[in-house]
Amino acid sequence: MEHFAGLDVSLEATTVCVVDACGVVVREGTCASEPEALAGWLGAAGVALSLVGLEAGPLSGWLWSGLRAAGLPAVCLETRRLRGMTAALPVKTDRTDARAIAQAMRCGLYRAVHVKSAASQELRLLLSSRQQLLRLRVDLDNGVRGSLKAFGLKVGRVGASGFADRVLELLQGRPSLAGVVRPLLAARAELARQFAVLDAELRRLVRQHGTCRRLMTVPGVGPVASLAYVTALDDPSRFRRSREVGAYLGLTPRRYQSGEVDRLGRVSKAGDLLAREALFLAAHTLLTRVKRPSALRLWGLAVAKRRGLRRATVAVARRLAVLLHRIWRDGTTFRWPTPQPAA
Repeated sequence: MEHFAGLDVSLEATTVCVVDACGVVVREGTCASEPEALAGWLGAAGVALSLVGLEAGPLSGWLWSGLRAAGLPAVCLETRRLRGMTAALPVKTDRTDARAIAQAMRCGLYRAVHVKSAASQELRLLLSSRQQLLRLRVDLDNGVRGSLKAFGLKVGRVGASGFADRVLELLQGRPSLAGVVRPLLAARAELARQFAVLDAELRRLVRQHGTCRRLMTVPGVGPVASLAYVTALDDPSRFRRSREVGAYLGLTPRRYQSGEVDRLGRVSKAGDLLAREALFLAAHTLLTRVKRPSALRLWGLAVAKRRGLRRATVAVARRLAVLLHRIWRDGTTFRWPTPQPAA
């Protein structure tokens, strides 16, 4: 008889439930959230497991890899679908969640999530850390601006490089304010230095990454966009058709259809946020800064004339997602249109 296990993972402990093919609970309990401990607990159940399900989360990739290495058929599950199942339970505990996951594995009521490779996870950490430093610096700038407004000191429009000089200029003759703001400017300068370190490392890795270099032949796509895209998809063979990537990254509209109603909404924004933002910026660059004509740019400008720049940017970002997948999968580069001879 087949057996299925459900794991409700938390930081320190994991609740485990094992059920048979009829849904009867065979064994349940709690063990440490460590791959070796979980593998030992499941092995002690004394049954051959057909599937072991765990919900996608911060520890899921690490636990999934460890369970797979131990020879267990681990599957990482999509969170939203499981949330829909457990929402109907009158009582929610770790025990009931583990039982729900085990029953979902038994009935096939789950969607498996792709677990990224260790290399992609390391590159993603570099991207997210770089972005976090950038956001901290921007938040610090906005905090300084807002604090000085209360004293009638307006920083005004100034670039990132000239921000500190402009603030110090405003603080001349205000020693008490300067004593408070100078530490903030020092912290800002250190954030900028560490951001530059991560940015240089990112560009170095992109230069060594053959796929990223090919994706960067597409107009508007730079080092950040190419690396964010590669780490979001991880493996191009996951998608049978290139057009599926747009929906995966949340760049296709929602749809509600019931009876006589068939309504399209805003884009779903259900995919990878970092990759979606990078593609949006790449599309905006293509439409506003790239001057060399291409079919994609001309199409985007036509959409912008009819529907506005923002909607056109989203539409071009979706097409970029499809185009980049095709280039990645086929091992090609972007081909600019051949100039037509003058008549």
